[in-house]
Amino acid sequence: MSIRDGVAGVRERIAAACARSGRSVAGVTLIAVTKVFPASYVEEAIAAGVTDIGENRVQEARDKRPEVTGTARWHLIGHLQSNKAKDAVRLFDVIQTVDSFALAEKIARAAEGEGKRQEVLLQVNVGDEPQKSGIDTRDVEALAKRMAGQPSLHLRGLMAIPPVGTPDESRPYFQKLRSLRDALGLEHLSMGMSEDFEAAIEEGATLVRVGRAIFGSRN
Repeated sequence: MSIRDGVAGVRERIAAACARSGRSVAGVTLIAVTKVFPASYVEEAIAAGVTDIGENRVQEARDKRPEVTGTARWHLIGHLQSNKAKDAVRLFDVIQTVDSFALAEKIARAAEGEGKRQEVLLQVNVGDEPQKSGIDTRDVEALAKRMAGQPSLHLRGLMAIPPVGTPDESRPYFQKLRSLRDALGLEHLSMGMSEDFEAAIEEGATLVRVGRAIFGSRN
């Protein structure tokens, strides 16, 4: 399967999920996750019409992005260590994994230094899993309010990775994230990966993070 075929197949599945849930395809952005894949794969994805690229690690994006000539929005979707906040602000259009006010402050200071208003999402630990990053669901509102006082941050929405399970087992967690997002009046819901992005769309996802279904398995 070529990358172009992978992108086309995922877009067909996105369109079908939107049709089932009475949504417009325009309301869902596909983020092609290029973790461990070379810059040439990113170029092919962009050539196939992908507008948004997701990377898990700041270092990998730092090495890869200068080799990519195509234009896309870059999203950090992996855990961000606070000592890499400055690099993350320089490299990424959107940082999806803010999970503390201390990290938000570091990003805000870095963005101010760059003369940039950094788009961010709050990562929520919807499954209360101790091994996962993300803020407790009970703390989302308070953190969002504190972040509103940072003029160099633009909080766009919420992001989550539900506990491992079937797409239908993920639905309650997607619904929980949507309720939290709706209560805050934010725009974006980043949820759903190769295994469950169709269920996520049916539950309101606006950003889906898909790697394997486009690029194949990571070796």
